[in-house]
Amino acid sequence: MKKSPKEEPEPPSVENVQLNVPILQQLYHWDCGLACSRMVLQYLNRLDDEEFQKAIRDLRLTKSIWTIDLAYLMGHFGVKHRFCTQTLGVDKGYKNQSFYRKQFDTEESRVNQLFAQAQACQVLVEKSTVSIGDIEEHLSRGHPAIVLVNAVLLLCDLCSSPVKYCCFLPIGQKCFCRSPDYQGHFIVLCGYNKASGSIYYNNPAYADRTCSTTINNFEEARTSYGTDEDILFVYKDS
Repeated sequence: MKKSPKEEPEPPSVENVQLNVPILQQLYHWDCGLACSRMVLQYLNRLDDEEFQKAIRDLRLTKSIWTIDLAYLMGHFGVKHRFCTQTLGVDKGYKNQSFYRKQFDTEESRVNQLFAQAQACQVLVEKSTVSIGDIEEHLSRGHPAIVLVNAVLLLCDLCSSPVKYCCFLPIGQKCFCRSPDYQGHFIVLCGYNKASGSIYYNNPAYADRTCSTTINNFEEARTSYGTDEDILFVYKDS
């Protein structure tokens, strides 16, 4: 006799996943999101440097990169994606945050317009809460994700010294920033280990390593006020 859906056994969970996502370093203090996009596109064998530069021009991307910009970038390359966020547009409360304050007035209307036009442009955006279980299931299927985190809070367990969260400046340039409460930074999730409770990620501030942190630390960094809990799921089967 056929079992009811409730009696069907669940597929076995994958205990350890580490995707071979290439590590590409950001060039400036502002282009971490673009570096993450390049990592993902190269992982999908979709990266063409000339086409990537053309996409940046076509989408009019500047030194202010939001998660919605990265979703449009995936759409430009025909990559299947799903952008989950807590705010469909710009949170007006960010105007008082030092990280957003300088460009808030000029960026607010641009970003809100991108959200408004997303469906017509076949950019998939949804207001939803994502659990760590959702993230692990996505990774277990071989799909990476780009996540906005508060770099002030994100701590790598493998790095001997923490990245200077204020700037991510290229080697040789001095940092004169004061310690902020929030520093938005994009990373690429590329795996997890359930036994150790770890999340693996590529930090575009580095060019030579995959980082690891605890699930608790990752959750604190990605749900910090300022991130909107933005996560861009990307799929191999595009």
